[in-house]
Amino acid sequence: MIKNLTLILTVTAALTGAPHVNAGTLSAVKWATAGCGNKPETPIIDQSNAEAFNKSVAKINDWQQQAKTYYECLINEANQDNVIIADSANAAQAEYRATVEKIGKDADAAKKKLDSQ
Repeated sequence: MIKNLTLILTVTAALTGAPHVNAGTLSAVKWATAGCGNKPETPIIDQSNAEAFNKSVAKINDWQQQAKTYYECLINEANQDNVIIADSANAAQAEYRATVEKIGKDADAAKKKLDSQ
């Protein structure tokens, strides 16, 4: 029991005492990144002539690099938030179990005390 309580207090302190480190934002069932910047705009292929087409291909190559960076950042932020959510939920469940256990022990002790009178 003491070992569990110590773990719960440690986890709770880590979660509540640490700076707010979530990466993205959640609003009305939509999650969005907080620090990845704007999603790169998809380039359009210009078919008007060969020179325009070649410029379009160059823009596509640039876009691919920007998009790769953006989506890697998005995945990293989502993963960070998933860990925070899971850790918070697990800590809350552990706190609930510890509270239920304490109430049960307190009730047993009270019953024994009253039975002995």
